[in-house]
Amino acid sequence: MKKLISLAALTVTLFAASTATTALAGGGGGCHFHGNAPVKESVLTSCAVEYKDALAASGKIKASWKGVKLDTAETVEGKRMKEWKFTFKNPAEPDAAKQTLYMFYTLTGNFIAANFTGK
Repeated sequence: MKKLISLAALTVTLFAASTATTALAGGGGGCHFHGNAPVKESVLTSCAVEYKDALAASGKIKASWKGVKLDTAETVEGKRMKEWKFTFKNPAEPDAAKQTLYMFYTLTGNFIAANFTGK
């Protein structure tokens, strides 16, 4: 009887673990996406803000960018295909050439690049 209970418990545990793994691997927990389905603008907007804040926290861009809100989100024609272009404007940045941060994502949610040129 103990073996039967142990086997049942093990089966339930393995089933629960495989279900959790399947759920996480599919559609992108957080900002990690799989597949070819386009990601909603609202989801990618959150990802762009999160990544911008991570760049500021890591020192890759100035810390003053951390509180900057999204200015525009639009789809543009990229080198190979359409892509999302997110624009953030930081009037506190003293260098006029670096007052606008551009972030690019594929329509399926993959990060492409971040720069101050918009290209």
